[in-house]
Amino acid sequence: MKGRVFSGARPTGRQHIGNYLGAIQNYVKLQQDYECIYCIVDVHALTTLEDTDKLQENIREMMHDWLAAGLDPQQSILFVQSHVPQVMELHTLLSMVTPLGWLTRVATFKEKARLQPENINYGLVGYPVLMTADIVLYKAETVPVGEDQLPHLEVAREIVRRFNNIFGPTFPEPQAKLTDAPIILGLDGVNKMSKSLNNEIELAASPEETRERVMGAFTDPERKYRSDPGHPEVCNVWRLHHHFTKNHDQVDVIAQECRDALRGCVECKEQLAEGINRDLAPFRERRAALAASPQYVEEVIADGARRAHAIATETLREVKERMGLI
Repeated sequence: MKGRVFSGARPTGRQHIGNYLGAIQNYVKLQQDYECIYCIVDVHALTTLEDTDKLQENIREMMHDWLAAGLDPQQSILFVQSHVPQVMELHTLLSMVTPLGWLTRVATFKEKARLQPENINYGLVGYPVLMTADIVLYKAETVPVGEDQLPHLEVAREIVRRFNNIFGPTFPEPQAKLTDAPIILGLDGVNKMSKSLNNEIELAASPEETRERVMGAFTDPERKYRSDPGHPEVCNVWRLHHHFTKNHDQVDVIAQECRDALRGCVECKEQLAEGINRDLAPFRERRAALAASPQYVEEVIADGARRAHAIATETLREVKERMGLI
């Protein structure tokens, strides 16, 4: 019997190559060995999002990218968090056993509170409890995370342990599955790729848009002229070649030619743009077909919610029985 994986992502709209290399391609691989449940967590987004006008659009755009990248609704459950409202009820029940001190010590809460001091809402404090509800509502044993997310998962494990100690064994303790996902820097070569920093390359961008974005990328900060020896180890464009230049020997050649001033930054970026466009061509073709079939995407979302709902209903019944509510 396959173990169950759960992972959720905030609806940020069209995904970029950092999202793909860092998470989505791992989601696709996990489908082979696990029963996977992947959720677009729209309620989580409300803790920091004040303008919800584009929320529904962002959900659909994100689902288009997931499906085009290879998430299979026949293999996995793909749904939107709020479409299975039992998660909010479980969140409330779990909050009854979660000490406030556990939540206020979480580093991400402190950071969010620093960034939005005028909007330190209850949802922001209770974010880890809702995240725990997301995972345990489906009794997922495994959660794929990067090392930076381990503290969040540990809070979930603490909540599960406390609940099980008080009411009896109900939930499995979710285990982290560490991913070897790289941190993908953006086109500025300094910060993690992010839409908010306008340093991203969207998966769904046209070949022309991709080339324009890549040609504007920062390269070796120490190299001023074409005749200067380069330093590929500090150049983010060269790092991206590792993902989009399939011949690794060629990546080494690019580095050596850069060091010997036989290859300029413009040539390096042109080759990277070609590699990205070549690799993403099948994805973009599938995505265009999905965009032309909005009814299919709606059916995928509805079917995912139906299947998730069936699991959630049974879990919530058990939780209420354990807590003496029924």
